[in-house]
Amino acid sequence: MKLAIGYQEPENGEKFSAIVKDYQQALEEVYYSWPGQASGRAADLEPAYLEQARENLLDELQKIRALGIKLDLLFNANCYGGKAIAAEFEKEIIAFIEYLAKYGLLPEIVTTTSIFVAQVVKKHFPGIELRASVNMRIDSTLAMHYVRDWFDSFYLRRDLQRDLDQVAEFHQWCQANDKKLCLLANSGCLRNCPAQTFHDNLVAHENELWNHSIAEGYDALLCWRLFAKPENMVEFLRGSWIRPEDLFRYRPYIQVVKLATRRHSHPRTVIGAYASGSYSGNLANLTEPGFALPFAPYSISNELFPPDWYKIAAACASNCHHCGKCDEVLKQVLVKQ
Repeated sequence: MKLAIGYQEPENGEKFSAIVKDYQQALEEVYYSWPGQASGRAADLEPAYLEQARENLLDELQKIRALGIKLDLLFNANCYGGKAIAAEFEKEIIAFIEYLAKYGLLPEIVTTTSIFVAQVVKKHFPGIELRASVNMRIDSTLAMHYVRDWFDSFYLRRDLQRDLDQVAEFHQWCQANDKKLCLLANSGCLRNCPAQTFHDNLVAHENELWNHSIAEGYDALLCWRLFAKPENMVEFLRGSWIRPEDLFRYRPYIQVVKLATRRHSHPRTVIGAYASGSYSGNLANLTEPGFALPFAPYSISNELFPPDWYKIAAACASNCHHCGKCDEVLKQVLVKQ
C-alpha cells in the first residue's frame, strides 16, 4: 500500500518534485490535471499563465517520472458540457495523450468520472490503467460490476471507508475480478454531504464566478455554514478522513491511498504525516478542505484521540445515529490554542 499525491505549484516556491523525492519510498503515483482542461478543480483561463503553467508541469512531470513514480492523468470533471460524448472530444483526448507520449510522459493511469473518457482511453490506449474517480461515489460492488469492462481500479466512496468490514467486501470483489481498490484518506467533506456535487462544481467553476456579481445573504458552502456554529464541530469527527495512525489497518485491502494535496496550503505536512503514520498537531490542518480557521481558537489534537477511535468511527460508518460517542471524543481532543 502506497500513496498517491496531487500535483501543485507550492505557494512557498518549492518544487513539487523535491517533495516527491523526499518521500519517494512511500509514493506510488502523482496525479494531475492539465492546466486549462476541465477537471474537478478550477481551470485558469489566462493564456499567459496557462503557457507557463504547462511548461512548469511538463518539466516537473519529467523529474517525477525519473524518480520511478507513476503518473495519473485526471479527466475527473463532473461535466464536460455539450461535447461530453462528441467526436471532437474523442479526438482531443487521443491527441493530448499522444502529445504527452512525445515527451516520454504517457500516463500509467487515467482517472475519470466519465464513462465516455474511459471507453476512449481503453480503446486507443489499452495499456493505460483506467481508474474510477472518487467523484463517481462507487458505493456497491454492483456499481463496479456494471463498469468492469472499462475500469481497472476503483476509488471507494469515502463515506463507507471507515467500516473495515465493508472495505474487506469490496476488496474481495476486486480480487475475484482482477481489479484494484483505492481510497482517499484526508477528505474534509461532510459525511454523506447532500451538497457535495454542487460544491464540487462550484470549485471547478470558481474562476468564472468572479465574472458575475455574487448574490449576498446566502450560504453556498454547507460545511462552512455548519461549522460557523461551535455545537456543530462534532460533525468534523463524523467525517470520512482516516488518521495517519490508522492507515496501516487498510494494508490488507487497499493498494493505493490518495491524499488530497492539489489545493492544500501545506502539502509536505500532509504527505509527511501519512508517509510516517504519525502526526502531532491540529488534525483539521491535514484535511482538504481544511477547517482550522473556522474552528479557531480551538484545535483538534491528533495525539489525544483514544486508541480505539477507529472502532468508534467504524461503528457508524454507514449511518450516524448520534449515539454520543463522537461528542465524548470531541471533549478529549478539543484544545484551546
